[in-house]
Amino acid sequence: MDDDAVLLEVKGGVAVVSLNRPHDHNTMGDAVDALFFRYLDLLRTDRDVRVVVWRGNGPSFSSGRDLGELHDHPGASDFEFIERNQWQTRLLYDFPLPIICALKGWVLGIQLERALLCDMRVAAESAALALPAVDHGVIPDSAGVAKLFEIGGSALALDLALTGRRVGAEEAFQLGLVTQVVPDEELDEVVLGLAESIAERPPLAVRLIRDQVQALASADVRATLQRELLGQ
Repeated sequence: MDDDAVLLEVKGGVAVVSLNRPHDHNTMGDAVDALFFRYLDLLRTDRDVRVVVWRGNGPSFSSGRDLGELHDHPGASDFEFIERNQWQTRLLYDFPLPIICALKGWVLGIQLERALLCDMRVAAESAALALPAVDHGVIPDSAGVAKLFEIGGSALALDLALTGRRVGAEEAFQLGLVTQVVPDEELDEVVLGLAESIAERPPLAVRLIRDQVQALASADVRATLQRELLGQ
């Protein structure tokens, strides 16, 4: 249904997963999360799919977690709520296929952390990235800091996590957070073309390359999740 919070389209070996709450910049609440990860679970065993594109309808990729739901999870403690989010993070990180993110507008909080766990990120000129958890008296809890450390070392991780400042597309490219910057109107076309190019490569070779890269950092990423859970 076109009015679902998350949309899925599969064509020619490429699955396109679109966040579809443009009116609120694609905030992620429990219901949206459940549908998003249900689609990922379906795609992970689909032999016809070789690459996933993750994008957002409307002006933004995602403005992050729905803060109204943070303390509104009946029957679950805060610890259990964060633990469930981290279980979803592990599903994303262990996903067997390449995921390419098309970033535009707001790319905030947990959704930036999740995008950093994906294979590649392309930014539109409008993209503004930030980890604003510190502004709310909490900490990033989905391995985003570990990925920032992996990309740019402690200076980058501390800069973005301690200040919560917004990083524009060009700076994100200079910092290595994204692989390229394109005009907003070209974002979907560029990302889809990139996905199709990878989908044409031998799938076993693609998987082995990804396994090699992930093995270099997986221990640190997994270890940080437990520390973040307890810290949060």
